[in-house]
Amino acid sequence: MEWWAWYLAVGAFVGFFAGLLGVGGGLVTVPALAMIFSAQHFAADHVLHLALGTSMAAILFTSISSLREHHRHGAVIWAVVRDITPGILIGTALGTVLARQVSTRALAIFFAAFVVFVAVQMMFNLKPKPSRQLPGRLAVAGVGAGIGAVSSLAAIGGGTLTVPFLTWCNVKVHNAIGTSAAVGFPIALGGAVGYIVNGLSVAELPQWSLGFVYLPALAWLVASSMLTAPLGARTAHRLPVPTLKRIFAGVLVLLSAKMLSNLL
Repeated sequence: MEWWAWYLAVGAFVGFFAGLLGVGGGLVTVPALAMIFSAQHFAADHVLHLALGTSMAAILFTSISSLREHHRHGAVIWAVVRDITPGILIGTALGTVLARQVSTRALAIFFAAFVVFVAVQMMFNLKPKPSRQLPGRLAVAGVGAGIGAVSSLAAIGGGTLTVPFLTWCNVKVHNAIGTSAAVGFPIALGGAVGYIVNGLSVAELPQWSLGFVYLPALAWLVASSMLTAPLGARTAHRLPVPTLKRIFAGVLVLLSAKMLSNLL
C-alpha cells in the first residue's frame, strides 16, 4: 500500500485531462501503471496485462458519470447505442482473449503504435470529413466489434474510434461525443470482465489481484480521477484547448516510449 500516492497521482492526472479534453484515461493509465508495477517487481510477463485490465476496470467507473452527464443534456443517440453494443461486447471479449495469448512485447508494441496514432490525430486535429449516413444495424454492430476489440487491447473507452466513425456518418459532433460516452460503458464492462476471467487461472499475480485487475490500484485511481474530472471540465472553458491537446499528445508519446524501454 506504500504505492498509494503514485496511484492517486496517476488518477488525478488522468481525471483532469479526461474532463479537459474528453479523452479516455487508458492511454495515460496503462503506461503509467506498467512503470509503477515494474517498480513494484510484479512478474514481468504480466505487468502490461495487469495495467490493461486495471485501466479498463477504472474506465468502467468513470464512464458512468460521463454517460449520466451527456444523457442529461440529451446528447446520446440511444438507437446507435442499442445497435452497436452487441458488436462491442463480442469485440471486447475477443480482444481480451487475444491479449491473454500474445506476448508482453507484442502487446507493448501494439499499444505504443496506437498511442502514436492518437497523438498524431491530436497534434494536427485530424478528423474524417462527413460523407455518408449511418449504415444498417448489422454494419453498425460490425463496426462495434472492431472498436471493442481495439479498445480492449489498448484499454481505452473507445471515444478515439467511435467519435470519428459517427462524425464521418454525419452525426453532429456533440451527439457523437455523447453517444461515444454511452458506448464507453459496454466497452469497459466487457473489457473488465474479460481481463478478470482471462487472468483468474494465471499464476504469479500479486496479492489482491482479481484476474488481471489489481484492486488497490483500481481503488486509488477511481477515487482521485472522479474528483479531478469536474475540475478539468471547468478548466476547458478558460484555457486554449488546442494547445493543451498538443501538450497532452506529447505526454502520451513520452509515457509510451518510457513504458517500451522498461518492458523491452
